[in-house]
Amino acid sequence: MAQRFRKSGYIFTDKKNPRWGIMSTLLGLIAVVSVVLAVYCTYLDKGNAPMQYGMVVLLSVIYAMTGMLLGVKSLLGKDIFKLFPIMGIVLNVLAVLAGGFILYLGY
Repeated sequence: MAQRFRKSGYIFTDKKNPRWGIMSTLLGLIAVVSVVLAVYCTYLDKGNAPMQYGMVVLLSVIYAMTGMLLGVKSLLGKDIFKLFPIMGIVLNVLAVLAGGFILYLGY
């Protein structure tokens, strides 16, 4: 009975995970974690944010923009799995929006 529910045969594919897509995901993860940590540390200081936290957010936005470009570049490739490029683009867009919102509130 267990044999009936298991897939039979092999799946042959030439698809691969693009390196730039994985790099995009990592940059997005670093950017999102950096923004969250900067906001959390500001919360712990009761809203008193030193200039270093603003610089962290600004660098996170730069990382996120770079990650978005890498994600879009890797998404345009042929015969690839699209999980990492799409995850990278989503994470980087979230980081850019959050960082932009925080920097907008700072002025």
